[in-house]
Amino acid sequence: MNSFLSWFGAHLARYLAKEVHVDSAAPATVPARLLATLRPGDVLLVEGHSRVSTAIKYLTQSTWSHAALYVGNALATEGKNPQHCFIEADTVEGVRSVGMDAYVGLHSRICRPVGLSAQECQSVIAFAINRIGSQYDLRNVIDLARYLLPTPPVPLRFRRNMLALGSGDPTRAICSTLIAQAFQSIRYPILPITTIQNDDRPDCPACVNEILRVRHHSLFAPRDFDVSPYFQVIKPTIEVGFDFHALTWGDVTTPNS
Repeated sequence: MNSFLSWFGAHLARYLAKEVHVDSAAPATVPARLLATLRPGDVLLVEGHSRVSTAIKYLTQSTWSHAALYVGNALATEGKNPQHCFIEADTVEGVRSVGMDAYVGLHSRICRPVGLSAQECQSVIAFAINRIGSQYDLRNVIDLARYLLPTPPVPLRFRRNMLALGSGDPTRAICSTLIAQAFQSIRYPILPITTIQNDDRPDCPACVNEILRVRHHSLFAPRDFDVSPYFQVIKPTIEVGFDFHALTWGDVTTPNS
């Protein structure tokens, strides 16, 4: 039975990973400009075009369906593929390294953590690199089968929980768990659960403290890095020096022309 489930799960994963035509919300950034802007530790969000990407974008109500961690030349210094500069978790192959060519033509966004020391950044990168080659138990086909229906009739408040059903292994391959765990390893916040606690100070009855609790890594989605108050959105076009005076506009036409 286990061998059959593994075989079926592998075929189902490949089916969900198959690319389909999707009209992108915005043009893709030129790869050279993207690489010139990225810094080690940045999270690259991608608007994927696979079957599972469509489901994730619907469940999270977001443009982004995939996330990868930019590690710069860290892989080359460890004797791995020098052309690879990203760590990602793939539905079929598990945790792997890829190069810029994996995201050519895809709409993307750079999310940069703020305030990390060089050592902390290296710790995040090392966490992800150490998990390269990790495979996922595809016997739990329920985790994958939920994505067969791209737009399930589920109330909005329950959709995020659909990302964390079952064993969590295929979930980790599909969602942003790997990157969330990497940042949580140094206690860097993404979207922590915040509770308000009274400070119990006689001189300040109204004073309160914000207490942060770590959200379980299986519940993170790519959009969380985008909406997180602790990650800065970086736009390559602006970073390289944008001057709207230098733009070339075509002739303006009117509806009656």
